[in-house]
Amino acid sequence: MRVFLRRPGSRLLLLPLGAVLLGISGGARKPELSVVRANENRDAAGRMRGNVLRLDLEVRMARWYPEADNGPYTDVAVLAERGRRPSIPGPLIRVKTGTIIEATLRNALTDSTITFTGLQTRPATVSDSVRLAPGEMRTLRFAAGEPGTYLYRATLGNYRAPAPPTRPDTREREQLAGAFVVDSAGQVPNDRVFVINIWRDPRHSTGHQNALTINGKSWPFTERLASGVGDTLRWRVINASARAHPMHLHGFYFRVEARGNVLRDSLYTEQQRRLVVTEPMPAGSTISMAWTPDRPGNWLFHCHLSFHVLPEARFDSPPARHSSNYAHNADNHMAGLVMGIRVKPPRGWRAPTERSSRQLRLFVQEGWKRARAPRSMAFVLQRGENPPAADSVELPSSTLFLTRGELTDITVLNRLPEPTGVHWHGIELESYSDGVVGWSGIGKRIAPLIAPRDSFTARLTLPRSGTFIYHTHLNDLEQLTSGLYGALVVLDPGTRFDPLTDHLYVAGWDGEERSTPQMFVNGDSILRPLAIEAGKNHRFRFINIGVAGTVRFSILRDSSVVQWKPLAKDGADLPLPQTVTRRATQNVVVGETFDFQLTDLQPGSYELVIESVIAAKITSRLRQRIDAR
Repeated sequence: MRVFLRRPGSRLLLLPLGAVLLGISGGARKPELSVVRANENRDAAGRMRGNVLRLDLEVRMARWYPEADNGPYTDVAVLAERGRRPSIPGPLIRVKTGTIIEATLRNALTDSTITFTGLQTRPATVSDSVRLAPGEMRTLRFAAGEPGTYLYRATLGNYRAPAPPTRPDTREREQLAGAFVVDSAGQVPNDRVFVINIWRDPRHSTGHQNALTINGKSWPFTERLASGVGDTLRWRVINASARAHPMHLHGFYFRVEARGNVLRDSLYTEQQRRLVVTEPMPAGSTISMAWTPDRPGNWLFHCHLSFHVLPEARFDSPPARHSSNYAHNADNHMAGLVMGIRVKPPRGWRAPTERSSRQLRLFVQEGWKRARAPRSMAFVLQRGENPPAADSVELPSSTLFLTRGELTDITVLNRLPEPTGVHWHGIELESYSDGVVGWSGIGKRIAPLIAPRDSFTARLTLPRSGTFIYHTHLNDLEQLTSGLYGALVVLDPGTRFDPLTDHLYVAGWDGEERSTPQMFVNGDSILRPLAIEAGKNHRFRFINIGVAGTVRFSILRDSSVVQWKPLAKDGADLPLPQTVTRRATQNVVVGETFDFQLTDLQPGSYELVIESVIAAKITSRLRQRIDAR
């Protein structure tokens, strides 16, 4: 049997899928199929009668356009309220605590069994499931349970989400999932709900058909969110996919107010909350977040895994591998798990014109090839009167040391043979300087490509000290893995960075090797021994700016993990209750930074172990000997 994938006006593609189709229709197209609605999760499903919500849900085939409404499509199994248009994600179930839910479930498929999970009282210790044969129907009755953000799903055949994919031909069917929100009694919903769904299928021997969506659409076709300066935005984000996603907000911090999973949700106390710019979301997890934009302009909220936001993530992506061609189109360098936010300026607002007190020049250039990466690129800071040699590179790129509160202009001069762009990750700045070409800015003033032999000046306001990142935001896969990333350390006025007590580690990828990626830390795969002074406090700053995966940092003595004190995450100081000394091991996802302190270090030999973890497997491990004397 085959799946038929068609772009209107183009030839039909016939794709063999083998004997088990997991709900994908075969044979001739069925013109009577309903078109899937992209569900913005604004309207709750079902009908309330007293304190009972009556739901009538079914799984049936429908036609899905994950990008433009007249773009490429496929026929997939979807969730729907009986008698209404099907949707991706599935219909929103939203009730107040104390509600009884009476759900009638139907399997309208003819060639696959389905299993519903997540339709049960929360919290729970195990996941209830209801298995339905083709044409079968069943009714459930249960109490909604405690307030929180949850999800429900249906799975087809023998497929069981959210087990992470382990083989190149693994098919993902996470479009059959929806949000399940329980509100407190008397609460008036004033938030938005966003669900991450993934549909993925082999397209040919070298690629896949991908649909990576938020609320049923893939960038640049996702909903454009609108806000005003000073508005408080509350979001519930649900990862209904089988993959982890580090979700990153440009230009602002957001407050994590709750975290949960399929079975339970945990509302954080004031002492447990923290400010972040990147938050890891494992498979099946949920977060509740809040933030308040205090600057107008265009901003992004997106997954920071490069493979999930590149043109290759498009539903009809070409079979060719990622190439520098993606650097030449400001409108064609992102796709997938991305949301755009437009913050409207207040009346009378004008762009800031105050002149910065510090001027820096940063050159983007290419040098001799090294290791696995096909090219060697770097941002190189001009440190004297003369620019750096045109072929000189620093791996990673030059570390930038800036001062809190000191307005700083950084002019980026491009010596590459292709365009580039720079994103100042975690920095609170004006939108135009944020670094997303073709998007950052306001009105008609939009950040351009930094063309070859051209330049762009970014204005950094630097309201807080901490550990940050800067990196390319164009042709990410090639430019990022070739070295276009670096650390940005903001210090308090009157202080200097002391490398004898302040230790910086920047982890990235050496080239794009999806199966066995090579990790680089501070530009190398070998870490030289570090001699430090005992009896002093030592700060360790950790950055992960790889393409995918997690980097685990641990400090050991005699094979035992020592203790350290957490100081900051993503450049924001942690609340005092979260700075309690604990075991010296930390997972850092892509786009995260962490600061820790080793207090009153005793003389002896220690070891810093840095491990790259992808799909629960350690793909590379680096060790550094630390001698405290």
